[in-house]
Amino acid sequence: MDRHPHRHDHGPGGAPAIGCAPMARFGWYRRFHAWVLDVYADRYNALVDDRKRRLIGGLRGAVLEIGAGSGANLGYYDPSIRWTAVEPNPAAHAYLRDKAAARGLAATVMEGAAEALPVADTSQDAVVSTLVLCTVRDPAAALAEVLRVLKPGGRFVFVEHVGAPRGTARRRRQELVKPAWRWMADGCEPDRDTADRIAGAGFREVDIERFLMPYPVVGPHIAGQAVK
Repeated sequence: MDRHPHRHDHGPGGAPAIGCAPMARFGWYRRFHAWVLDVYADRYNALVDDRKRRLIGGLRGAVLEIGAGSGANLGYYDPSIRWTAVEPNPAAHAYLRDKAAARGLAATVMEGAAEALPVADTSQDAVVSTLVLCTVRDPAAALAEVLRVLKPGGRFVFVEHVGAPRGTARRRRQELVKPAWRWMADGCEPDRDTADRIAGAGFREVDIERFLMPYPVVGPHIAGQAVK
């Protein structure tokens, strides 16, 4: 949720479920995971609705979404954008095409990996990532790809769950359950220091908000934008 390295969105109970687990090579698993993402997207979106509206709703021009899942973000885009989705699970592509068509979006849906985006250099006005960087095998490479495809002045907008502060009881719980969580949540690592990675990736400006969601393992979240 093996095929390519990243996945996206929400699992049972509304919690994020991301991944690159070995089970993902089976067609039944791909279809099941695409369905789960579609079913639980609204529950998660209800908790981050204001942030997604603020970050995604104002995007214009060419917009690339990595790990687009079954289209949890499509309702937030302005209909005027030219939307490209890079989604590693082909079973989710029909969801994406159907929802984009219903929104009247000019859409291109492609299979691919965050670490090797099938998109030209400096071709995108914005890149969107929601609940993806917890799962990519090489976050630094994925962020380098975001910078490569963005135009100068382009924006990277994100909503991600992250590791709790080091030394806290919540961080210790994340580290304790990590092996089982990776298996159950299709490759997701709950203790990644994604905010630090984004801050150090080479963007000209970075604005990050930290907040807590009502999930016992993946409650710590960040949202924000970075400018190339």
